[in-house]
Amino acid sequence: MILSQTTMIAAPAERIFAFFDRMEVNYTRWHPDHITFRWLQDGRQAVGNRFYFEERIHGQHLKRTMCYTKVMPNRLIEFVPDNALIRFFLRRVSFIIEPLDGRCRLTQEVQIRIGPIGKRLNRAGLAAVERHMREEGENLKALVEPDPGPDLSGPSSST
Repeated sequence: MILSQTTMIAAPAERIFAFFDRMEVNYTRWHPDHITFRWLQDGRQAVGNRFYFEERIHGQHLKRTMCYTKVMPNRLIEFVPDNALIRFFLRRVSFIIEPLDGRCRLTQEVQIRIGPIGKRLNRAGLAAVERHMREEGENLKALVEPDPGPDLSGPSSST
């Protein structure tokens, strides 16, 4: 099963990718349920590099160590859990960046292994993950889109 969320962002792919490259600074700004992030080696997105993060989803305090499996600058970021048992259920997480006429389509995907009974038993938890992903997309959009500056379309307040 793949949980997927797409957000249109009026920013170049380079700005979105740079946001992820600076995750040690951006992680807690990105979502209020994000607790901590740290690079475990090298401090950048590259295949084989690892990172650790903590977040709260559906009342659970999640702690994960992940490893990058695919990195295509300005296009794709993919990682998997280091722990084989967790990786059995959480197959991969991807951020796909598709440039479109000066803006981008950002698609987040979380691939999980869960059967129909597990899906039914975990409806609320899966809905919480989908809500978290949607909020991440909206928050990322707000953080990387250029600030339009003051609204100059209204009447002037000068006399």
